[in-house]
Amino acid sequence: MKRLTSRDIELAHKRISRYINRTPVLNSRAINSIASAEIFFKCENFQKVGAFKYRGATNAMIELMESERPKAVATHSSGNHAQALALAANKQGIPAYIVMPSNSPKVKVNAVKQYGAEITFCEPNLEARESTLNTIVDRTNAVFIHPYNRNDIIAGQGTACFELVEEIDDLDMIIAPVGGGGLLSGTAIYAKSKGIAVYGAEPKSADDAKKSIEAKRLIPSVSLNTICDGLLTSLGELNFHYIQKYVDDIWLSSDEDTLSAMRLIYERMKIVIEPSSAVALAAVLNNKEVLEGKKIGIIISGGNVDLDSFFNSYAK
Repeated sequence: MKRLTSRDIELAHKRISRYINRTPVLNSRAINSIASAEIFFKCENFQKVGAFKYRGATNAMIELMESERPKAVATHSSGNHAQALALAANKQGIPAYIVMPSNSPKVKVNAVKQYGAEITFCEPNLEARESTLNTIVDRTNAVFIHPYNRNDIIAGQGTACFELVEEIDDLDMIIAPVGGGGLLSGTAIYAKSKGIAVYGAEPKSADDAKKSIEAKRLIPSVSLNTICDGLLTSLGELNFHYIQKYVDDIWLSSDEDTLSAMRLIYERMKIVIEPSSAVALAAVLNNKEVLEGKKIGIIISGGNVDLDSFFNSYAK
């Protein structure tokens, strides 16, 4: 299989630029002061469907339509990739079939329905997601668009980093959340081509990426329990290859630290982000002693929060 380069990400950006939002890069003097560093937030919470996932899904759909016109597409996702593929397929006039765990956030389920996709719910574990998806693919002859373990998806996700680097000069490092690894892979491929250090941010209670990098082999996630619902998935094999090659380290944060970082962004920046995004700022605040004076890019991965569920459960 071809291995991606920064040129692939540049081409992906050219391919999708007229379909996506060029999201803003924001800065907060208050947060800079607290972190003792200069932080630039690439705000993918302002992307279509409210998350970076629309970049990869759009790139995959366009490439697929150029090579073959599928009867349908299908995937499994807890929400953001589900929304992204549903909308990208809708734009191309192609049916989309989405397998979602039964505990997926209501706000994401409603959005997938709004974009016209057909949802099938399953038990909230990877085995159930994959077996249910296989049944649907057999029935519909749909093309499976994996949420993260595909080069076209990774290249699309890397375009967020491309825009950040294009806008902000001389970054010392870029930090991105890691679940399946699509965003971190694309970010690392592009950032390292520009000589920028790259770190992943991961919940302590869902740390399969950290364990995999340390063990030099894929270690699947089991018994996950974190508020970062977008990171409740195992690292992909292709993503592991890129992360092992290009990422400097994975930094872990507790859910309590992630909640504190999320609240800080709400209070100081007045923007809505999801916990899976806040884990990146939590990583910075937990490593202030080594980041003092650095110029840091953080990719805010999304802002799809089920507010009723979230505040009833966590913001007591």
